[in-house]
Amino acid sequence: MRRLTPIRPSRLALPVLAVCTLILAACGDSTAPEPAARPVLVVTPASAADSGASAFPGEIRAREESALAFQVGGQLLRRDVDAGAHVRRGQVLAEIDPGDLRLQQQSAQAQVASAEAEYARTRTDRARYAALVDQQLISRSQMDAQDAAYTAAQAQLRAARAQADVAGNQAGYTQLRAPRDGVIASREAEAGQVVAAGQVIFMLAGDDGREVAIALPESRIAGFAIGQPAEIELWNRPGVRVPGTIREIAAAADPQARTYAARVAIADDAVGGLELGQSARVYIAAATADADLQVPLTAIQPGADGGKAVWVVDRAEGIVRSVPVETGPYGARSVPVLSGLAADALVVAAGGHLLREGQRVTPVDRENRPVQVQAAHPAAAE
Repeated sequence: MRRLTPIRPSRLALPVLAVCTLILAACGDSTAPEPAARPVLVVTPASAADSGASAFPGEIRAREESALAFQVGGQLLRRDVDAGAHVRRGQVLAEIDPGDLRLQQQSAQAQVASAEAEYARTRTDRARYAALVDQQLISRSQMDAQDAAYTAAQAQLRAARAQADVAGNQAGYTQLRAPRDGVIASREAEAGQVVAAGQVIFMLAGDDGREVAIALPESRIAGFAIGQPAEIELWNRPGVRVPGTIREIAAAADPQARTYAARVAIADDAVGGLELGQSARVYIAAATADADLQVPLTAIQPGADGGKAVWVVDRAEGIVRSVPVETGPYGARSVPVLSGLAADALVVAAGGHLLREGQRVTPVDRENRPVQVQAAHPAAAE
């Protein structure tokens, strides 16, 4: 007879039997343990007016900067000041050779003398002819010719005097004078050089005020306006800020940098000690007319229909809900919320991509301290 071999259980059978046993045991208890609440970092929306200001690098500039040049051309004989010199209004800064211009002035004066002599002659002739015409010794046409000569001589005299005035002014233009008090910012010509009319000789920075030249980003230009307050901090005075206001914003963006040039005026009582060309940092809180609240960039999550949303902790139930919001232009660290969010909402500021609707959470602040909500955990209620 054939001997029967006893059947041995397979190696995989034991784990399968163990799993089945656990499943059957679980079926005996219908209540599954509730998942633990997930800790989440929450913040309350910040006021747009109190949110952190944006910082822009800039340079100290004069409010009035003038390019100084001669109104006539010639050889530069001398210059009396150099870059960095402080000058007064009317002070002579440089002079060009006045020789040719003085000769032109003398020629114009000689023409004036000639015109005056001609005018005097025609005036005398006109008076003589007027007496003769009264005696009917000459014709009326001859008198009309004398009147015309007198009028022409009078006009030529006026023209000669005007030319003499122009020549005199040009002779005076050989001296370059400061139009206002200020500092010579740069020098562009040397003695002995032949310069043309209008060629820049000096750059004058006036003493009438100091400003900071900055560049505002095109993406956020709507948040800035003329007259908006700002604070200026010099690189060599860290921590010390002086007040200022936006005085000017360019009408068009730079075609390459895509930024708008702006000038921030410094308060007059804070101008002392500021040197031209110093590096500075300007702090401006962007004024968004339609936004009262701001949330961190990390709080914004994709919403329904391609919109924006934030996770908000339900204080009554201790769970998160997705709240659709309308946002403004993104900032460096925050986003203005135009609508959809309450001022006292607990907004999840980090880890929103790991949450789901209705999930129970434990809110904590940035110091990892629990934030009290009204909801009580079911396990604690028992």
